[in-house]
This record gives sequence, structure tokens and C-alpha cells, in this order.
Amino acid sequence: MEQVVNTVMDLVVPPASMVMLAFAWPTLSFLRGVEWTLKTLTKEDMLGKVVVITGASSAIGEQIAYEYARRNANLVLVARREQRLFAIRDNARLLGAGHVLVIAADVVKEDDCRRLVADTVSYFGQLNHLVNTVSLGHDFSFEEAGDTTAFPHLMDINFWGNVYPTHAALPYLRRSHGRVVVNASVESWLPMPRMSLYSAAKAAVVDFYETLRYEVKEEVGVTVATHGWVGGDAGGSKFTLDQQQQHQEGAAADQVQWKQQQGEREAAAAALPGGHVEAYARALVAGACRGDAYVKRPSWYDVFLVFRVFAPDVLAWTFRLLLSTSTPAPAGPSAIAARRPPPAALPAPPLRPLLEYPPAAVSRGPAHAQQVVQKLE
Repeated sequence: MEQVVNTVMDLVVPPASMVMLAFAWPTLSFLRGVEWTLKTLTKEDMLGKVVVITGASSAIGEQIAYEYARRNANLVLVARREQRLFAIRDNARLLGAGHVLVIAADVVKEDDCRRLVADTVSYFGQLNHLVNTVSLGHDFSFEEAGDTTAFPHLMDINFWGNVYPTHAALPYLRRSHGRVVVNASVESWLPMPRMSLYSAAKAAVVDFYETLRYEVKEEVGVTVATHGWVGGDAGGSKFTLDQQQQHQEGAAADQVQWKQQQGEREAAAAALPGGHVEAYARALVAGACRGDAYVKRPSWYDVFLVFRVFAPDVLAWTFRLLLSTSTPAPAGPSAIAARRPPPAALPAPPLRPLLEYPPAAVSRGPAHAQQVVQKLE
């Protein structure tokens, strides 16, 4: 009976929901416009408020700092290398920021997150907004990575780099009824090639904050911002196969990695048409001050989410067509194949089976066999 009910619901609920949504769309759009107007009229005044921005040295983090500076907020700029933050601090002061504090910290380390939050509260006496912009993309397909040592590094920065600062700041955000702002990406639900680990980490971040939203209720606001795909991570940091190999070689390789990240950051910022990063940062900060739960720029990417839920095959066919026509196959050996490490020999099978069964378990009778199965379970 349950199977029959589920079958009928599968056939009825999706089309009925789409019809109801089509009729309700004008009303919902009107109510959404009214809500946006009311929130705009009652938006939060950031004068004298304290904003912590992690990953402030990235392209997005820098522009977010400038947007909060225009609102006369006090800023705490956080990055692993504080020397990159001094110029941003000076620019923020010129734009109207109050006090600007620079803190060198690695948000992947929980102790550093506790320290930066403690230093902020000790210096300013409060914490109002926590903006997590730390992000690290990559430019290799899953099979190209001959060594998996880069995998935890990518997940640490993209996921735990958001969770740890939030965990440390949450008690103080509750006290001030503040807000957590997270920089996500459309890749969290829209598949893009050569970004499998990045997409998985961003999806985990979005799910984490969606759950946290209901746990903190009205005491702390949560704004999830997503930006569209711009040919890589808009923050400018990217992890390539060469960097993956250099990451294993110690501190000297870390300097090389930093130079490559800095070069890509400048190239990405210069290549974005129409000031994409600036427009996204402006929309993010404006939405956070209004108290919006979501900030999306551009918002037309949402149509792909509808297709993913109701017509995933259509979305899959579309992406296969676009990806097959956008990058024609080269005549000779591809660059990917050229730089892919030679396949390692498969490991030899184990000399002993992973699970050993007592000999003649069945020949002793069904009762003994049942005892053996229970023992193995």
C-alpha cells in the first residue's frame, strides 16, 4: 500500500506543485518586493559596528572590506600573511572606516580562530558581523591528481575555514544579535568540470549554514551569498597540479605557491567584465545589512536549480552539449594527458582474505552456521 501511495505522489505532486507555483509567482514576487522595500528602509546602520572579514586579502574579501568601510564600520582584516593587508587597511581608512585592525591568522587552525575573535572582542568590546570569504579553487580533474595529499588541504580551507571562525564567534554574535555572512558559490549545486572538490566543499558549507540558521533561530542572522561562475574562483586563489606537488616540499614551495596565487588573483580581477567582484561585494554587504537570508548575483542561475530538481536529465544534456562544443578536442595528445602522472601499478591482492570464515561452518548444521553469522556480525 505504501508503495502505491508513493507512486501516485510521484506522479501527482511535481506537476501540481509547478502549476501552483506558476499561479502564485506574481503574488510571491509582489510580497518579496514589499519585504525588500521594508528591509531597505530599516537596514542596519554599520556606524561603529565591528566586522571581521576572513580572507580579506582575496579579491572578494578586499572589496567587501571597502564596502563596509563606506558604511563607516570598524574592520578586522584577517589573512595568513598580514603584509598583504596593510594596503587594504589604508584604503579602507580613506573610504571611511573607523578603526581597522590587522590580524595574521590561519582560519584552518582552531586556536588561531579563537585568538582572532578574542583579540577583536578585547580591542573593540563587541563583534557584529563575521564575513567568511576564505576560498581556494583548483584547476584539475579528479583523475589527474596522482597524489591525494592536496584533497584535505582543499577541504580544510573551503569548509573548516568557515566553520572554525563561526564556532569561535558565535557566542559574541548572539550577544550582539549579529550576523554571519558566508561567501559560497553557484558550484555548490551547479556542476562544473575540473572543480569537483571545490564544489563538494561549497555544497557542504551551504548545508552547514542552512542547518545553523535553524539552530540559532532569530538570535544570529545568517546570509548565504553565491556568485556565478567567472572562469574560476572569484577570490583569485587556485590550487593547480604544480602547486600540489610543491605543497609537499615544505616552506620554500609555500612561497612559490603564494606568488602563483597572487598572480592569478590580479589576473582574475582584471579579467572580470564590468567590475564583477565589486558588484558582487556591493550586493553582498547591502544584503547583509538588510538582513537578507540569501544574496545571489547574478540571480538567473536559479533557473538551473529548478531544472536540477524537476528535470535533471535536461540539465545534464544541456551541460554535455555546452561542454562538448565549447572546448574542441585537440588533434594531438592533450595537455591534460601530457601532465598527468604515469599510472601507478595496482596494489597486489592481499595474501589473506579480509574476512575469514571458519572452515566447515555449514557442514556442522544450520544452528552452528547461525551462531557463526551472529558472531561475525
